[in-house]
Amino acid sequence: MPSYLGLFIEDNLIKYAKVSKEKENIKIDSFGVKFYSNISQAIKQIVEETYSYRTPISVNLTEEAYQYFNMFSLLNKKDLEKAIKLEFESYCNEKGYNPNSLETRYAIVNNADDKEKLKVINISENKIELNKIQQRLEGYRVGTIAPVSMSIPNLINFPPKENALIVNIEGKTTITTVIDGNVYNITTLDEGSKEILEKINLKENSYSKAYEICQNTTIYTADTQDFVEEQSRYLEDIMPTLYNIVGQVQKIINESVETINKVYITGTLSCVNNIDLYFQEYLGKVKCEILKPYFVQNLVKEVNIKEYVEVNSAISLALLGLGDGIKGINFKKGSIGEGFLSKSSKDKGKSGKKILNTNFNFNDFGEKFSKSEMGILRSIISLIIFIVVFSGFSILLTNQIEAKTEEVNNVITKINAQISRVQKDTTTLNNKTDEYSTLISDLEEVNSKISDMNASKNLIPNLLNQIMNEIDKDVQITSIENTTGKHIVIVAQSPEYPALGYFKAKLKTKNILQNVVSGSSMKQDGMIIVTIEGDLP
Repeated sequence: MPSYLGLFIEDNLIKYAKVSKEKENIKIDSFGVKFYSNISQAIKQIVEETYSYRTPISVNLTEEAYQYFNMFSLLNKKDLEKAIKLEFESYCNEKGYNPNSLETRYAIVNNADDKEKLKVINISENKIELNKIQQRLEGYRVGTIAPVSMSIPNLINFPPKENALIVNIEGKTTITTVIDGNVYNITTLDEGSKEILEKINLKENSYSKAYEICQNTTIYTADTQDFVEEQSRYLEDIMPTLYNIVGQVQKIINESVETINKVYITGTLSCVNNIDLYFQEYLGKVKCEILKPYFVQNLVKEVNIKEYVEVNSAISLALLGLGDGIKGINFKKGSIGEGFLSKSSKDKGKSGKKILNTNFNFNDFGEKFSKSEMGILRSIISLIIFIVVFSGFSILLTNQIEAKTEEVNNVITKINAQISRVQKDTTTLNNKTDEYSTLISDLEEVNSKISDMNASKNLIPNLLNQIMNEIDKDVQITSIENTTGKHIVIVAQSPEYPALGYFKAKLKTKNILQNVVSGSSMKQDGMIIVTIEGDLP
C-alpha cells in the first residue's frame, strides 16, 4: 500500500499526516500538530515518529501568488502554452518583476463568463523561497511541493453542479472557489490564525498553549444556550480576525458569477467551537459546515473527527502526492512544469481536427475513366464534399445557436428573478420608509408639544417676578392670563391714570412684553381698571 507524508509548514508549527491508499481505500496511519523552535529538528522528529524514513513527502508552498488569464478555447496545446507564457511575461513586465526569478505552474478551467474562452489560473513562486523549502527537506524523499489552496479540494467529493467556497484559515487564509466541482479562483487574505496565536502567545508565552486555548474557546451566537466565561476570555483576540474573514467571504459570494451553495471551513481556526454557526449567522441561506474528509467515516472510531479536521491541510497534500486531485501543480525540481487541464476541460486545448486519408486512387475500380468522365466524377465528388461540409457546419451552427439561446434564456430567467427580488425589496423598503416617515412626523409633533409645554410651564411665574420688580405701589394686578402661545393679557387697576400709563411704559421699555397695547378701560368705585395686552419676548 503506497504511502505519503503530508507536511503543512508554517511559522512555529507543522501539521503532519501520513496517508496510505490502496485503490479506493484511504487510511491515515499517523497525524498531529507539532510546535517548533528548530524546524530541522522538528521535521526529523516527525519522520522518526511516523517511521517515514523512505516515505515520500508532500509539502506546501509558502509565498505563492496567483494570476488569471483568459485564452481562446480553440488553441492547441502548444499554442496555448506559448500564449500563457507571453501573458505571464507581460504581467511581470507590468509589475516590474523578473520572470526568470519565478517558477510557475498553471491550471485551466472553463470560463464561466465566456463559454468560448478558457480561464488560466497561473501560480508563481519565488525561486529563492522554493530553494529554501527544498534545502529544509534535504536528505528526505520530497515528492511534491504544491499550494495547499489547490490540494484542499481533494478532501471533498463534490456533488454534481455544486458551487462552493473552501475557507482554509491557517496562518494566512486562502479561499478556494469551486465551480461545478472545479477550482475556479483563489483568494489569499493576510488575516488568519497567525495573528490570533501571536496575540494569545503574548499573554500566555506559549504557542502550544495559545493553540489549546483556541480549541477550548466557544463563539456564542444567537442559538447558543449556555455561556461559559472561561471559554470566552480570548474572544477579543479571535473575533476581529474572524469578522474580517467572514466579511471577505460574503463579498466573494455576492460577486460570484455562479450561485454559491455551500461554504466549507477548515484550517487551524476551525477548531474554535461554533465557528460554523458564526459563519452561518452572517451568510444566511448559504450552508456553512466544517470540512470533514469524505473518507473519514471509514477510519477508526476511537479518533475524534475533529482531530482529523485540524490537519486537513496536511492530509490534502498527502493525497495530492498519492495521485488524487489536480495534476501538474508540483513545483519540485525535475517535475513536469506544463499546465494541466481540469476535469471539465480536459479535452480542451486540442485542435479538434481529424486528418482524413485523401490517398484515393480512381484506378481501383478496375478500368480507366475518360477525361470527361473524370471531370464529371470530380464535380460530383466536389459537390458531395460541399454538401457534407455545409451540412456539418449547419448542424454545428444550429447546435451552437440552440446552446446560446438556452444560455440566454437561463440568464434572462436569472435576471428576471433578481429583478423580481429587487422590486419586492424596493416595495418593502418603500413601505418601511412611509412607516418611518409617519413615526418621525408623530414624534416631531409630540416633541413640539412637549417643547411648548416646557416653554410655557414657567411663563407666568417668570412674568410675575419681573412685574414685581417694576410695578408701582399705586398699581394693582387683578389678573394675568396666557391666552395663546406667548400672548399675555393683564388686568390692572389704579386710582390714577398716570400710574397705569407709567406701568404700561415699563412693560414695554424693560422688554417684559413686546407689542404692548392698551385695551378697554373703565372706572369703578374710584379705581381705574385697564386691560394691557402683549407678547412675551
